Amino acid sequence: MTEMMKAVLLHAFGGPEVLHYGNAPRPAPANGEVLVRVHAASLNPPDLYLRDGYRALPPEWQPDPVFPLILGTDVSGVVEAVGDGVSEFNVGDEVYAMVRFPEDVMKGSGAYAEYVRVPLSELAIKPTGIDHIQAAGAPMSLLTAWQFLVELGHDAPNPFQSFPHAPIPLDGKTVLVNGAGGGVGHLAVQVAKWKGARVIAVASGKHEALLRNLGADQFIDYTTTSVEKSVQDMDLVIDAVGGPNMERLLEVLKRGGALYLVNPLGFSGHEEAARRGITVSSTQVRSNGAQLAETGRLLGNGTIRVVIDSVYPLAEASVAHQRASRGSIQGKIVLSVV
Repeated sequence: MTEMMKAVLLHAFGGPEVLHYGNAPRPAPANGEVLVRVHAASLNPPDLYLRDGYRALPPEWQPDPVFPLILGTDVSGVVEAVGDGVSEFNVGDEVYAMVRFPEDVMKGSGAYAEYVRVPLSELAIKPTGIDHIQAAGAPMSLLTAWQFLVELGHDAPNPFQSFPHAPIPLDGKTVLVNGAGGGVGHLAVQVAKWKGARVIAVASGKHEALLRNLGADQFIDYTTTSVEKSVQDMDLVIDAVGGPNMERLLEVLKRGGALYLVNPLGFSGHEEAARRGITVSSTQVRSNGAQLAETGRLLGNGTIRVVIDSVYPLAEASVAHQRASRGSIQGKIVLSVV
């Protein structure tokens, strides 16, 4: 008889109301996989995009999944069972991971559930000193900041450009983080600061105290101040916002500087960047257990801190998605499972 578990199921694309809490078959770990009893899972933008059917993409790129599916990539929990060929983890280990991303980006990685199977290569021991809520908030956002700013960590083809993304040295450089109050942004501020950069954080005014506490040397409230009229000669801008008019950020960079776009879709300033001698680069974040083990040491000793916007029970995932859709998020939204 199939063992069951509680999960948040998506039976059709749409708004937050299409997320339903119910029963689903409990997965079993395959060869090289670990079954994790999920204690917490966090929300990330791809969860919202998939729930909505990726309607912003051209029709030929939109998903055609088999329903029902289970959203979510980021988990923290405890090893429940290990598959064949796994000796690195044991039952009872506290672990965290970003699960099968981007491999399962169009069908869901299964994190909004009581149990999820995780490939061995994507798993790391949960940092000591932080709880499951904080650990679940880290993987996708922290790996994004890490792979953009520190180490790419893979040689997979880049879906956004013809060349691989290559982080520049940050020691002694001036870095502007646009969208610094959000999930990726607040971690990018801390990673850049740890790497020796002078950091300018751009966000709405409600985030100022937090971002200064996280190490920002200067703060710009974009709701009252024009970024491009406030600073010049940046070595690097990392834009964690995306959307229209990303091209304006070229104006704050020095010749020979770099613009990193977390979401590059819609950017039309490549010719202007070339005239200014500015490198524009992006990359697709990828699951990486070794990098989570490395960043976990920084989380464990307090060098990097995951800020939690809000926490909802797993059964209230639809309410959590409503919160995400309202925007103005400070850090991460997390689902508590245990």
